[in-house]
Amino acid sequence: MHPDDRPLSRAQRLALTAASFLLVAVASMALGPLISGSGWWWLGAFIAAGTMFGGSGLRALRVPGSLVPLGELVILLLLLTLVFGGGTSFALIVPTADTFPLFGDLFDGAQRTIQQQAVPAIAVPALSFVLALGVGVLAICVDVLVQTVRMPALAAAPALVPILIPGFIIESGAEVWALVFSAAAYLLLLRVDVRVRRRANLAGGDDDERAATVVPPARVPAASGLATTLGLTTVGILVATVLAASTPSISTSLLLGTGSQGAIFGRGVTPFIDLGRDLRRPEPRPAFHYFARDNDRPYFTLLTLDRFEGAAWGVTESPVDADNTVDALPLPDGLDGEVEAKEHPIDIVVDEVRTTWLPLPYPTRSVEGLSGSWFWDPGALTVRSVDTDTGGQRYRATWLDRQPTPAQLRSARPTGGDDLAPYLALPDDVPSIISETADTVTAAEATPYDAAVAIQSYLRSDRFEYSTEAPVEEGYDGGGFEVIAKFLENKSGYCVHFASTMAVLAREAGIPSRISVGYTQGTATQERVGGVQRIEVDSHDLHAWPELYFEGVGWVPFEPTPGRGSVPDYSRPGAGEAAETPTPTPGASSGAPSGRPELDPDRGLGASAGGSVGVDGWWWRGGIVVLLAVVVLIAPAVLRAAQRSGRLRRIRRGERPADAAWDELVASARDLGVRLDATATPRGAAVALAEREGFREPAAAAALLVLRDAVELERYGPGRHADEASVARLAGALSTARAALAVGEPLAGRYRAVLVPRSLVDRVRPAFGERTATGA
Repeated sequence: MHPDDRPLSRAQRLALTAASFLLVAVASMALGPLISGSGWWWLGAFIAAGTMFGGSGLRALRVPGSLVPLGELVILLLLLTLVFGGGTSFALIVPTADTFPLFGDLFDGAQRTIQQQAVPAIAVPALSFVLALGVGVLAICVDVLVQTVRMPALAAAPALVPILIPGFIIESGAEVWALVFSAAAYLLLLRVDVRVRRRANLAGGDDDERAATVVPPARVPAASGLATTLGLTTVGILVATVLAASTPSISTSLLLGTGSQGAIFGRGVTPFIDLGRDLRRPEPRPAFHYFARDNDRPYFTLLTLDRFEGAAWGVTESPVDADNTVDALPLPDGLDGEVEAKEHPIDIVVDEVRTTWLPLPYPTRSVEGLSGSWFWDPGALTVRSVDTDTGGQRYRATWLDRQPTPAQLRSARPTGGDDLAPYLALPDDVPSIISETADTVTAAEATPYDAAVAIQSYLRSDRFEYSTEAPVEEGYDGGGFEVIAKFLENKSGYCVHFASTMAVLAREAGIPSRISVGYTQGTATQERVGGVQRIEVDSHDLHAWPELYFEGVGWVPFEPTPGRGSVPDYSRPGAGEAAETPTPTPGASSGAPSGRPELDPDRGLGASAGGSVGVDGWWWRGGIVVLLAVVVLIAPAVLRAAQRSGRLRRIRRGERPADAAWDELVASARDLGVRLDATATPRGAAVALAEREGFREPAAAAALLVLRDAVELERYGPGRHADEASVARLAGALSTARAALAVGEPLAGRYRAVLVPRSLVDRVRPAFGERTATGA
């Protein structure tokens, strides 16, 4: 199990590189269930091939083995610059000072997209960058283990990283075929290594001592090696399968839109509590401004909460669809041709709001001018990014202004079908006050539309008051059943209480409902640009409102919060009756509606913050930790291999070759746990080593004597130049003696010698057998 010291030919190195590349490429396929498409894999394969075969080229140029990993890191940097550097690079491939900030932005974008996307994720540039970087680092780790350390069996450690990651994300873990093919690639690598070792041994068989290590029948060690290979591979498959199947996966809800500000964008545990905290902060901050025609004053939706589980409202999990680009959004659900609808352009400039959800009027037909990758969600038609946020965005939204009449809403057909069932769902334990209130308010209404208007009118009546403090003081902040029941008793709260209460009462009355979170229409200014007016929206305009579904019209907003926003004409009591003249409600003046009640200390969602407060993305950091753990695990082995490589170069160059060979033999003995007197001379140390099982073979004993006599002569005898024959004799003797040291050692001890070499620790103390040692 000791690393082989014999030099390999270029063809042998190339064969090992090809087998190593195949292992990395196949193992990375295990990430397939997490990422849509195949472009990311081809990119990773390109990066891995360039890095590993570039390292093979460096070895062919006789670059010292300890420097090859550094050269591979440089190659990886050049390849990443070629693919992702864009205009910041010199000659397309050489990074400049501007390249590294770009890579930092890509890394930050990758963190956001990992937090925001559900699986399978879209391989946006930022995510592709991190994948390419990760595959490149894994390729270097595998190459170091196979080519530098010469322990290809340990290449299973980095290869397991992409295989195990799916187990942390999805319940099924990595697909079985990925495990099988990865195991086959690993088996092939070990088999290629067996062949390479045998040919290297045969090629070095001219020397008497080295020839002694090739013992007929030659196929016996090969069969033994193959059995070991099969055993290791079988164990690896079983371990990977068990880990991938048993590791608790993270719910995909953690990957869905959770990278934005506040819990309202999170998993829906207590979405409205954080919103309430924001509302109670007094100082407003500019969120965004827009330019629109005089009569265009829509609400701006960030996201829609459609799942109610009794304790909280949340967002239904849905993966991002790469085809849902914002250049063309579909018509809203349920809208037919009888409803008047016109498209109006609105130019929006983001000031300080930072969120991965785009402020847009509902429904929007198209968005132009955005930077980054943005996609719309089915049903809600909300738009979110997977690699950036709203910071600094300037875009034009084409908004579909619908004008349903009360008659159309009143004549809407009864809703039904599985598509709308989630919007009617309520847990079984509905508090009695909710059911009783719904029955009382809607009992006399003939249609769902009339019931909806009655609920809105009830909540906007003078029996209720707007307050951001009362829910906190009375302990009923939030949007769940218990909170709604307490709110109906106290009749004091803010927008989230009114919106969630109307949504639940509507479901009790058989009307599909959901809640939108975003901003009211803002405040008009005197500035006009190109004939359109500038409207300022700040953090005091943050709002939540219910949307109800009517067949033939679709989802329409209602405004149950007193003193907030403006009540749509179709939802006013008596709308559509000729004798009734609608009276504007507070905050809904036609001139410049502000959407704010008196003394309402609204605080916008994420208006001044810049980081993500949602999910921590711990599974992503877990992957980084696994990768770093692998690097730390193999670091001692790499250092020890570099030390051995330096000593072998000294032997080949004739630079005190006997001294270098003896130091390497002693270090190998210490790695295996052999205890030798630190004050012993080479002759005394040789006596102690000769007692080991492996040196009972004549060839091994002779090799030990060759090394002992040579180091004594070099240290204590007259100085003379080492000729080529003596150098070759020393190299062969060292290889034979190191092989003999490993005889009789258990497999665990051999692995420990490679992964935790004790000789590195001994270097901080005087090593035995140095020139200052006295006689035996």
